[in-house]
Amino acid sequence: MATIKLLPDLLINQIAAGEVVERPASVLKEVLENSIDAGAQKINVQLLQGGLKQIRVTDDGSGIAKDELILALTRHSTSKISTLEDLHRIASLGFRGEALASIAAVSRLTLASCQQSDKSDNYAWQVDVDGQSTLQIIPSSLSCGTALTVNDLFFNIPARRKFLKSEATEFSHCDEVFKRIALSAPSIEFLLQHNGKTKRLLHSVSSIQRISDILGEEFSQHAVLVDEQSDALHLHGMVALPAYARSSRDAQYFFVNQRYVSDKLISHALREAYRDILHLDRYPAFVLFLQIDPENVDVNVHPTKTEVRFREARAVHQFIFHAINKALSAPASQQSQSPNTVITDANKNSTYANNVRSLAKHSSYPLSRNSSSSRQLFQPQQLYGSFNDTVNSHVLRSVLPEQKPVGLVTEIQSKDTLDFPLPENQQNFPMGFALGQLQGIYILAQNAHGLIVVDMHAAHERIMYEKLKHALDRQAIPTQSLLIPVTFHASSVEISLVEQNTDLLEQLGFEMTLFSPTALTVRKIPAMLGDADIVTLAHELLKEIDDYGASQVLTARRNETLATLACHGAVRANRQLTIEEMNQLLREIESTERADQCNHGRPTWFEITLAQLDKMFMRGK
Repeated sequence: MATIKLLPDLLINQIAAGEVVERPASVLKEVLENSIDAGAQKINVQLLQGGLKQIRVTDDGSGIAKDELILALTRHSTSKISTLEDLHRIASLGFRGEALASIAAVSRLTLASCQQSDKSDNYAWQVDVDGQSTLQIIPSSLSCGTALTVNDLFFNIPARRKFLKSEATEFSHCDEVFKRIALSAPSIEFLLQHNGKTKRLLHSVSSIQRISDILGEEFSQHAVLVDEQSDALHLHGMVALPAYARSSRDAQYFFVNQRYVSDKLISHALREAYRDILHLDRYPAFVLFLQIDPENVDVNVHPTKTEVRFREARAVHQFIFHAINKALSAPASQQSQSPNTVITDANKNSTYANNVRSLAKHSSYPLSRNSSSSRQLFQPQQLYGSFNDTVNSHVLRSVLPEQKPVGLVTEIQSKDTLDFPLPENQQNFPMGFALGQLQGIYILAQNAHGLIVVDMHAAHERIMYEKLKHALDRQAIPTQSLLIPVTFHASSVEISLVEQNTDLLEQLGFEMTLFSPTALTVRKIPAMLGDADIVTLAHELLKEIDDYGASQVLTARRNETLATLACHGAVRANRQLTIEEMNQLLREIESTERADQCNHGRPTWFEITLAQLDKMFMRGK
């Protein structure tokens, strides 16, 4: 029978290394966190062969005293905490005291340091560790701070080393860790070199500029700022608009008290904030920083310190959800700049452009079309007349005439009739004023910056959806009795659903009654859906109730149900609009939350600035 015995220190350290040190990127993370905790303002990272051969990190931090160098390589030795109360208020990135000992147990490590505060002995010293044996402390040439060099990771554990990937793969993991650390500390200057070549040089900048430096200008141009404070919680950073959504989670960074975390509660709050405006197979992009009292968050959950627990989890969830929801819900009239830009040849291969093209498949018509037929342009009247009066109608339906199909060719007015005056106060109208309608699908408008192109169906669908949500929240969906009730053939299941869910249908603004054993009659519908195909709308609503149950339609499936109604009620393609109707739609976009994206996450409008137009036509060259 096997006897119980104490394990040797080397084996203990190697077991701990299995939890902390998974690959070169794990080593880099632990060492960079130590540098930040030491108060470094400049950190240089040098990698050889993706970190497989060597990882060297130098900083200008406070350094380590000569007589503490060997102690620093001992398990459970740290300067970060000393009492149980400290463990409950962890303000540093590191605190376990296991990282250096674990790394030293599976590599050839050199630790050199010069403690700046030591006035009597301002020399650098170093200690070398070769897996197991610790050599004596010897002088070093380091001028200040600390330099840690890790050579031949897992040289003494071949079984672990064979699981490492290629040089390129391991470097990509190291680069990702470097980006996370650099995002969390924008005031620190970082340098990353790989095989002698500089890969990243990041100067000390603001948090917003650091985000732009790492994620690129494209992200910054299609993101909105977040800055919300509530009691002891402060959330700030940037979240990308839905049209910039990714096919993977590669642009998601969330930090709690400067520490990068991957937490299920936080992820759920962010998904809920985007749920109403993001397609299911896309992922949002964001860089967010949450400041919270250290007493209210437990970071001592996992050895890698990437998971946390909140004391008031529900309150944190709701705070994050409402902060992101507020940032994404800002109407166009409250935005300082256009969130949507045109796709030109210069950026047609960008992530944003690819996302817009991929989302076209969710539309009821193509995003773009190639046709040999002439493109038509409905020209506006010369004057806007009384359009600037306040728009008080709650839907476009009240001013839209009977639907008329759009012809293939419309006569263009002469050149002198196109030179019409626009209101002088264009700055008060971010969506501008309508110029005409293209192909019965897009509205062309002019604002103070240039040209606006609006997908009229997608924009109206979002407007209808938001109005239905607000009306249902107030339990006051305005209804309209049909002058001539609509009767249609119904299945036995549909008839049964109507008989059992009369109250539910009334809440949604519908009145349906039994006309015969095989037919139903629609007598009342929501007023804002007056132009919808009533029979199709009734079938879709009853199918929703049948598929998910009456209890889900107004709870878990509430938004999906309203989105279905909004889609049927929105103005359709090939609908010819008057100039007043186009302008009213533009004003509705300016005042509607989340109007920049339709219910499927597609953009509803783009802005082409005069500068972009000048560039397209090579003006000034």
